[in-house]
Amino acid sequence: MKFWQPITWAETDQLIEIARFAEEVGFHGVMSGDHALYPGVMEAGYPYSDSGYPPQTEDSEYPDQWALFGAVAAATTTLRFTCGVYVLPLRNPIEVAKACATLDILSDGRFVLGAGAGWMREEFDIYGIDFKTRGKRLDECLEALRVLWKPELVEYHGDYIDFPPIRLAPAPKNDIPIYIGGANKLALRRAARYGDGWIGAGNTPEEVPQVLAELNQLRSDYGRADRPFDTLIGLMAEPDLAMFQRLAEHGMSSGLNMPFEYALGKGSSLDDKKRMMEQFANRIIRPYS
Repeated sequence: MKFWQPITWAETDQLIEIARFAEEVGFHGVMSGDHALYPGVMEAGYPYSDSGYPPQTEDSEYPDQWALFGAVAAATTTLRFTCGVYVLPLRNPIEVAKACATLDILSDGRFVLGAGAGWMREEFDIYGIDFKTRGKRLDECLEALRVLWKPELVEYHGDYIDFPPIRLAPAPKNDIPIYIGGANKLALRRAARYGDGWIGAGNTPEEVPQVLAELNQLRSDYGRADRPFDTLIGLMAEPDLAMFQRLAEHGMSSGLNMPFEYALGKGSSLDDKKRMMEQFANRIIRPYS
């Protein structure tokens, strides 16, 4: 099993040192988070809490993902990086395709695109994009990205994404993995159909075997069961070596340490974060390997 460190909400000026240290102690990758903005007024719509409101606040930091990933790529040599998840239907897939291809080359294939439909209606309203069509827009964005990464003139014509023959250079040197995030049935189906992996939204250890079985069945339904597929799952439980070993037997391939803010509280120091990562490495990563 591979292990990742979530870096969502960590202070932006600490992120490079966090990435360097994560690589040093043996993490496979780091996973950030994405939102374009925080609205002054938000209606309840967050699907992963009883209140309908998200855990972040208006001062929670969401740095630009492409600037962050470029900096992490330059500061590390083996560490992978992804976003859990990038709100893809909010963005222009041509610009995203170019950024991904550039990162793939500059990082020597260490970038993973983590994408999802998004849940915050206000983001879409402010961007002038229909919130109700985000799922269909996401599907077309995923199809368009695979087309745009080809080293030739390409075109795509969908209901929401449409462009004439164009070419983006440079093309990526590697097949850029796409991991799809989300917990509902549509997200699982989308991951099985389009994804090279799935990013969970937080599961109890008891839920994981059933989710993995469902993903396997869906991938078989789409004729993709023979392809590599990563499952990057955050567990709503204290990290434990035996738990990860047990879930690996059910097919879980990547585990997460806890987010810093959940484990240490808001505004923890860089030294506190390093100690937390080193403790996880000593208790989980090194014994597991």
